Amino acid sequence: MNTLLSIEKRNAVLLKMAVLLEQERNAIITINKTDLEAYDGDDISMYDRLKVDDAKVDEMIASVTHLASQEDPVGVERFSFKHDNGMQVYNKTASFGTVLIIYESRPDVTVEAAGIAFKSGNKILLKGGKESLKSNLKIVALWHEALKANEASTDWVEYLQFNRTETQAFLEKPTQKVDLIVPRGGERLIAFVKQHATCPVIISGRGNNFVYVHKEANLNIAIDVIINGKSKISACNAVDKVLIDKNLPNKEAFIKDLISKLKASNIQILGDKATCQFDEIEAFESDDIWYEEFLDYKIVVGEITSNADTIAMINKYSGGHSSVIVTTNETEAKLFMENVDTAAVYHNASSRFTDGGQLGLGGELAISTDKLHQRGPIGLQHLVTNKWYVHGNGQIR
Repeated sequence: MNTLLSIEKRNAVLLKMAVLLEQERNAIITINKTDLEAYDGDDISMYDRLKVDDAKVDEMIASVTHLASQEDPVGVERFSFKHDNGMQVYNKTASFGTVLIIYESRPDVTVEAAGIAFKSGNKILLKGGKESLKSNLKIVALWHEALKANEASTDWVEYLQFNRTETQAFLEKPTQKVDLIVPRGGERLIAFVKQHATCPVIISGRGNNFVYVHKEANLNIAIDVIINGKSKISACNAVDKVLIDKNLPNKEAFIKDLISKLKASNIQILGDKATCQFDEIEAFESDDIWYEEFLDYKIVVGEITSNADTIAMINKYSGGHSSVIVTTNETEAKLFMENVDTAAVYHNASSRFTDGGQLGLGGELAISTDKLHQRGPIGLQHLVTNKWYVHGNGQIR
């Protein structure tokens, strides 16, 4: 186990990484092009996440720079108690130790997730996908340069160049101590990790997010929230399902307007019995589609009779990620937000804000759909456990 680095040294490494990312910007983008050219899959969302451009490098630099400015999440006092016998008791945050991040496609995770893990005093094991190998190895080399420049061991950031069989073997019988595993990717990756892991796993689950257009909705807000929710189809916070209240005034005109705007973005629209009466909405074949996360230019628009039915439907079918109600009725919004069982609930705002940076955390390791130990975006302050410090002068029980 690596000895915890001082907060000054951790911050210095992060700031050096920001400098190196800027210096090597063109090299990173050029190397990433070789990964993009070699990608032979047909998953458009995977390709979208794989791509690194100037804007993506800017985000990487902003991420490590912001992390360096944040308070140390380690050693924060959470509770204190003076025992009757004179012992002083404290509970403080502590690093997990070694965190393994298994992810697909996204070279920016090699910066952001590693930065969050490192800042919170953890050693990071990175296991990226083969599709982003060259990009990831270049970024890890920069991490090692930043560590060496600050006389810190390169062991703090380690890249595991494993195939699927080797990854399975490592999960089942790690060759070094692993305290926490975070898989970031599709349902198959998550199921694979859950099946084989022998230590705690934080599930960064599927999206399949719903928007409910209540009968008292502001229709302009509803259109904006739905279209924005579909603006990045590869994101886990994208909208896949829209439920429109049966008693919505001007319902027909609203649906026609929605169809027009979705079609302008080349989005395929599927519908239930009520909505597939409209031209350009195709009937879906099975109710199983309500469970599906699309990560594609595809959306389902259905009709629903009430807020209570909407809550029940979301709780049955959604991935537990994000859900939205559009309404001017505060009481109905409160009912929806308190009873929908998702990590984030929204009233008159886009699900695309379920993101560590957007919700004030400065970045995220993952978005957890588990309820332990943290739900929603896992930020710097969540990648810690806790420890009891008890000071005495000979007390015995």
